[in-house]
Amino acid sequence: MGGDKGPLITIPAAIMAIKSHPHLHLILCGDPQIIIPIAARYGMPAEKLEQHPQLTLYPTTQVVEMDDKPALAMRTKKDSSMRKSLDLVHQGKAQACVSAGNTGALLSMAHFVLKNLPGVERPALISALPTHDKNKHVFMLDLGANVFCDSHVLYQFGVMGSVMAAQVDGIENPRIALLNMGEESMKGSDHIKLAAVELTENSAINYVGFIEGCDIFANKADVIVCDGFVGNVALKTCEGVARLVHKRSKSIFTANVLTSLVGFFFKSSFKKLFKSMNPDQYNGASLIGLRGIVVKSHGNANSAAFLAAIREAMKEVERQVPDKIKATLEQGLSVNEQ
Repeated sequence: MGGDKGPLITIPAAIMAIKSHPHLHLILCGDPQIIIPIAARYGMPAEKLEQHPQLTLYPTTQVVEMDDKPALAMRTKKDSSMRKSLDLVHQGKAQACVSAGNTGALLSMAHFVLKNLPGVERPALISALPTHDKNKHVFMLDLGANVFCDSHVLYQFGVMGSVMAAQVDGIENPRIALLNMGEESMKGSDHIKLAAVELTENSAINYVGFIEGCDIFANKADVIVCDGFVGNVALKTCEGVARLVHKRSKSIFTANVLTSLVGFFFKSSFKKLFKSMNPDQYNGASLIGLRGIVVKSHGNANSAAFLAAIREAMKEVERQVPDKIKATLEQGLSVNEQ
């Protein structure tokens, strides 16, 4: 029920998902009076929805609004679609939760309901971003779950990110880097330097050193680690720059007859370029470090983007990411052996 447009986005995405993945089962948590008419618009009338082998409607009476305070939502929205979906994961009736709702409320509820994995001090938001190599992307964490992190928390983020890259993307010996104000070892805060020491001392982690903001997309690392404040600012800045480039490019190619003609001939190429940079295809930030899988979609995601978030959750379920993180942190085993 969450997100800027709620079921108008999530329901068509769910229908697309079950058509593409015959072994997928989705539990739709929300208000049936809203969900059923929307599903009917997309070829899923009430009688078909009730009997569909891949869909279950789980009625809820409340919605966590996008401007709700997390603490208030925790106390007063216990029958919300967000809370009930997390409860289902906790009860083992679902293997993952996907939501486009209020980020702060989702983080608070997920932490309260699912709890941290043993050995994990704080969960982190992680997402994939594009790189210069169109066939590769980079995982970045934390993207906003934790404003400040000490050195050991950053070290744990490196371990969890390494598991994510290895299991979800199949990367052997993922390259782990710390986002810093320079590549030199003497630069950065004390907690960044100490995190570098911890990562270096773990032979199971392929730590490659510091990386600067200008190299986030340069394919110099498979996982980039930072605290939530830095990660969120970097992510939002990158999204803003992408929109700026897109807008400026459109204005350039409509400036006069000549540029419009050039734009016409290169329209297909530019469309492919901006599609590859569109954050929608990378939609789905995972809250890792919990005893369950939670994927956060952009609040303003369209149906295709929400479908990408569902598929991200499926990958993590198939690869049993929480179990792999737990084993790596508890036993100190090599990520490649998991």
